Parts: sequence; structure tokens; C-alpha cells
Amino acid sequence: MSRVGSRPVEFASGVEVKIADGRVLVKGPKGQLEEALVARTQIEVSDGSALVKRDGDEKTARANHGLMRSLLANMVTGVTSGFEKGLEIIGVGYRAEVKGRDLTLAVGYSHPVVMPIPEGLEVKCDSPTKLLVSGISKQKVGQFAAEIRGVRSPEPYKGKGIRYAGEQVRRKVGKAAVGG
Repeated sequence: MSRVGSRPVEFASGVEVKIADGRVLVKGPKGQLEEALVARTQIEVSDGSALVKRDGDEKTARANHGLMRSLLANMVTGVTSGFEKGLEIIGVGYRAEVKGRDLTLAVGYSHPVVMPIPEGLEVKCDSPTKLLVSGISKQKVGQFAAEIRGVRSPEPYKGKGIRYAGEQVRRKVGKAAVGG
């Protein structure tokens, strides 16, 4: 039996979970999320909790069992409290700025990098070197944070670039001077 999939997903009274047409709809105080039901799984909703069941014991059914339970738990967490991912910008002259629905990054290129902020996400720029990506979908928050980091990922010699908050970058030793 799947250890993850067998646990019920508890949710508060303000959250509504519906299953229709092979899709799961979760409504809550922060919004609503919809996801396709993963193959070979069913969801039973009772008052205050949902339980994911599988229709077999094959390897794919067991894997999908845990996957669907994790997706459902992330949807419930997203509509109640949301998700956020912090980013730090390190480097002389490196900075970020939010203008309307665009994020502008100046990270050492000859031009500023302008990224449109996806629908359903919010980006806060507390200081020119700190960003906070937040939203109700864990997948969208993580994907956009990864795209921002990918503009200038941290390099191992000086540590310059964009990194996740709290990320440790392994530093390398530079060239050693050769004595003659």
C-alpha cells in the first residue's frame, strides 16, 4: 500500500472539493484550482476530508496513487494559504524591478531582461536584490521561480547570479598562479 496515497487529505470548512468528468475542482478563500484525475485513481470526498483510492496493484497504479494524493494536497494548501518562493540577486549592479505585470532584471547583460508575470502569480520586489514569487498553484510558482533563476544562474567562482533564498552555492577555487 502506498504510504503517501493512503493518508486522507484534510481540508477546512471553507474549502470545497468536487469531482466531475474526470477532473478535480478545489475552491477555497484564495481562489480555485482544477486538475485532471490521474489514471487508475478515484477520490472519495466526505465531510472535511478526501481519500484517494486506486483500482489495482500494478506499479503504475501504485505510483499514480501517491501522485494524485500529493496533487490534491497541494491544491488544498494552495487555495487556503498559497505558496511562495524567494529569490536573491547577488552581484554588483544586479537588480530587479516590477513594473505593472512585467519583471525587469538587470543582471549583467547589455540589455535588461523583461519577463511577463504569468496570470495567477504575484511577484513582490522588497528590495532591488530580493524577489518573492507567490500564488495558489505550486507548479506555476516553482516554474516561474526556476525561469527567473535561469536568466542568470549562480556561477561557482564569485557566486554572482540569481539564487533561491537560502540556497548554498558551492564555490570553486580560481586559477592558482604558477611560480617560475
